[in-house]
This record gives sequence, structure tokens and C-alpha cells, in this order.
Amino acid sequence: MFTGIIEELGVVDALEDQGDAVRLRVRGPHVTVDARLGDSISVNGCCLTVARRDGETFTADVMRETLDKTALGALAPGTRVNLERAVTASTRLGGHIVQGHVDGTGEIVRRSPSQHWELVEVSLPAGLGRYLVEKGSVTVDGISLTVVTVAEGSFTVSLIPETLARTTLGHKRPGDPVNLEVDVIAKYVERLLTHSTPTTQDRDPS
Repeated sequence: MFTGIIEELGVVDALEDQGDAVRLRVRGPHVTVDARLGDSISVNGCCLTVARRDGETFTADVMRETLDKTALGALAPGTRVNLERAVTASTRLGGHIVQGHVDGTGEIVRRSPSQHWELVEVSLPAGLGRYLVEKGSVTVDGISLTVVTVAEGSFTVSLIPETLARTTLGHKRPGDPVNLEVDVIAKYVERLLTHSTPTTQDRDPS
């Protein structure tokens, strides 16, 4: 589990095509300092498992399913990526509960800069809009953000200078893909409301 507070802006060091998978090597001096084999690191919002550590880099295997359903398939050597280590029991929950399980991909639609912040519009895949509410939480490329507005097929977020400087959203342009994860609590609530609870009579016909 993660919090969506990016620890480091890393760089894709290498990609090794393995047919039905890709071996991804990422340079991130901060997140690798205590990384061990089997640890989880979020790369642009995707939970990946450390398969190897070599100095300031770590390697993870990315399955074809993940490449097809996330924006990781668009990565190339030199691409900057958001990195976050999994939370511990003593970690401050500065963002919100993030699983690292991408629900879909969107695209940067437009950017509207202001003097001290920037409004960014992101497209939404069909079916995800119902999980977003104004002032609610959403994860974009692994970043915990607050929803400003929700429209048909898109939503907006406001980015402060710190977010622009320390994450990939400071460099993304209109048309660039992003990974999206909606608030898991909203999905649980929907599940509970749309599936009736069996009564005592249903459980024990006798």
C-alpha cells in the first residue's frame, strides 16, 4: 500500500523486452537506499516488485497485462517516473490510501497556468467518473491529488509548485498518457450498496 506522496523523480535506465514481459530498470537513489528483493515500489502509480538492486537502480518485471492496461507501456530509456516506497506502520498518511493497482489510463487534456498554481484537466476512461467527487481523492501517475471539478469524460486537479517541481506532472504535455487509480473506498461503498446482504432466512431456509 502507498500514500500517493512521491518520494523521488526517478529515471528509466533500461528496458529489456522479454516477449510477454519487460524487465524494467529504474534509477532512483533515494528509494533504493534500503530496497530489498521482494519489496514493493510504486512506479507512476503501478505497484512493482523489486527483483534486483544494483547500486542506485532497481529492476522489476512488468507483465504484458500491465503494459497493455497502464501507461507503463509508453516508457522509454530516459523517461522520468514517480517513485514511492510502500508504507510502513510508522509512515505518515500524507495523501490517501493508494493500492498501486491502476484502474485505467487517461490523457492530459489541457493545462491552465496561474501565478502560483496550475489547473490540469485529465481525460477519464468510461466507467471511472462515478468514483470521482469534487474535493475527493484521485491518484494520477501515483500522485495523491484532490479533485477540483468532474465533467463528462474528464476531471481537473490543481497543482502547487511543489508538485510541479517534484513529479512527472510538471513535465507532462497535452496528449501524454497517465495512470489513474480511483479511491478504493468508493469502490467498496458501491459494492456494498449494489449487492444486498442475505437475511437470516436466506442463509438458513429451515
